[in-house]
Amino acid sequence: MEVILADYLGFCYGVKRAIKIARENAAPDGSACTLGPIIHNPQMVERLKDEGVGTIDRLDDLKRGKVIIRSHGVGPETYERAEAMGLECVDATCPHVKKAQLSAKELAEEGRFVVIVGEKEHPEVHSIVQWAGGNVAVIETVAEAASVPNASRLGIISQTTFSGERFREIVSALLDKSRDIRVMRTICTATDQRQRAARELASKVDVMLVIGGKNSANTTRLAQLCAKICRTYHIETAEELRPAWFDNIEKIGITAGASTPDWIIKEVYKKCQRI
Repeated sequence: MEVILADYLGFCYGVKRAIKIARENAAPDGSACTLGPIIHNPQMVERLKDEGVGTIDRLDDLKRGKVIIRSHGVGPETYERAEAMGLECVDATCPHVKKAQLSAKELAEEGRFVVIVGEKEHPEVHSIVQWAGGNVAVIETVAEAASVPNASRLGIISQTTFSGERFREIVSALLDKSRDIRVMRTICTATDQRQRAARELASKVDVMLVIGGKNSANTTRLAQLCAKICRTYHIETAEELRPAWFDNIEKIGITAGASTPDWIIKEVYKKCQRI
């Protein structure tokens, strides 16, 4: 049985940067914490905890020290509140997310109604909404585009991990909403690369394994794309693998989300080779 890795998989630049920043600011006394999990991978979050980087859900949970802004980013008021509380704010926001935030702010300052294409409950989208101000809508499907009001000026941006294909479809559905539309495609290069490589590999194998946090948007997206092409399993660790999945299988393909550590990918790869 042949096991093939996708050309692009695992940690992207933004995640590597966030992990590096977190480790550089670790504090064994518990005075360094990320506001929410720094990335959507529970195994990596647990490892950072062991290294001296905790996690808090609210700023009020940290009385002193450093609050590390996670890769998904936060709204401007969070920076202001952290400063007012006397906390040192360490910004590990992914540069691509930061670009999306500032793009939303720019569109709003131009007097445009801002449409964010992405998942309503995703923390990155929450942060972009806050940078856009109050004149904003979040939609995830072509069907939801119908609910967007007509506007004299319209601005459209995307969640950085959104599907490029779906973004194009939604933009097309919004074209009759305004005569003055500005589209800022803020999907990051790493997302495009991983989605394209996953689709290509899925077309050549019998089964795809997609590795990453079950709460990771970009990993879930990879699993959805692959499932349209071949039998696909979304797993977090090698422990979830089941030999029965590979009965009468000749080729296994492996990809992983942008927040999946190398050591987890290696464990899955090695276990597949032994099945």
